[in-house]
Amino acid sequence: MTIVVPGGAAGQRLDRFLSATAPIRTRSQAKQLIDGGRVRVDGKVGRASHVVRVGERITIDIPAPEPLAVEPEDIPLRVRYEDDALLASDKPSGMVVHPAPGARRGTLVHALAHRLGALPGPGHPQRPGSVHRLDRGTSGVALVARTAAALEGLARQFRERTVEKSYLAVVRGAIAAGAGRTDRPIGRHPRERKRMSVHSRRGRTAVTRWQVVERLPGSTVVRLFPETGRTHQLRVHLAALGHPIVGDPVYGRPGRSVPAYARQALQAEKIRFPHPTTGKTLTIRAPVPPDIQHLIATLRQAGGTTAKSSGCA
Repeated sequence: MTIVVPGGAAGQRLDRFLSATAPIRTRSQAKQLIDGGRVRVDGKVGRASHVVRVGERITIDIPAPEPLAVEPEDIPLRVRYEDDALLASDKPSGMVVHPAPGARRGTLVHALAHRLGALPGPGHPQRPGSVHRLDRGTSGVALVARTAAALEGLARQFRERTVEKSYLAVVRGAIAAGAGRTDRPIGRHPRERKRMSVHSRRGRTAVTRWQVVERLPGSTVVRLFPETGRTHQLRVHLAALGHPIVGDPVYGRPGRSVPAYARQALQAEKIRFPHPTTGKTLTIRAPVPPDIQHLIATLRQAGGTTAKSSGCA
C-alpha cells in the first residue's frame, strides 16, 4: 500500500505516523516492518526515526498474516455478546488470554480457535483478533474481533480512547476522597524487568479515574475508569496511591485487616463502544464473580454492615 503524507502529520517520526495507519495497529508493529526493510519513503528504505514531510510517498510491503499458531481446544466460554464481527467473553480468573511462556495450552485463544476457527491478523500469530487483553488474575469482559475490518475499527477506537471501560476492585486501606484521578506515567521498573512502575525512566502517559463504591474494614471497594491502556495500569496506579489491590501477587502487600485472597480482586465489569460495523453503541457487562462477592461479603460481616445498592454484589 502507498500513503501520501498529509499536512496534519508532518513532523512525526515515521514509526509513529505508521502506527496510526490501518491496517498497522501499533508502533512496535510499524517498527518491525521498518526494520525488515518493508517501508520506503520516496523510493528509499525508511528509518524509524525519519521525520515525515508533507507529500512524501510512503510505500509499505505488508506481509501475509502468519497462520494461527495454536491448536483449538474445547474449553467452555462464557459468552456475553457475539455477532459476525466480534465476540465478548467473560474470562475467568486464572485463564491466560493468549499463549505465553508458562501458558502454552488452555488459553482464551485456544478456546476461541475451537469455537470460531480462523481469527483475523495482522499481528502476532498467537494473538489473533485480540484488541483487549486482561491479566491472568483479572476476570471479566475480554473483547475479540472476528473480521479484519472489525479488528481495524476496534484498534482505532482503543488508540483514540473512545472505548469506555469500567473495572471493580477491592483495595487495601481506606481511600479518603470519594473520587479522584491519577496520571502518573507508567513504564518498565528500573530494576525488575517483569514489573511496571511509576518510577520508570521512560514512562508513558497513563490516566486512571476512580470512584469509591463502598468502605469496608481495612479496605475500599472502588470503581476504576482507565483512560489509557498501559500494561498493569490499574494495579500499578493503585499501588502507587498506597492502596494496592487485595490479592495482587506482584504489586500488593500482606495485611492482617483483610483476609488472604487467591488472586487480585479486580473485575473488568463493563465495556462500552460503537460497534465497528454498524456504529451502534454497545454496552457489554460481566457480573461480579462469586469469589469477589464472597470477599466483599466477608469484609461486610467483619464490619457488621449489610449489602448496599452499589452494584458490586
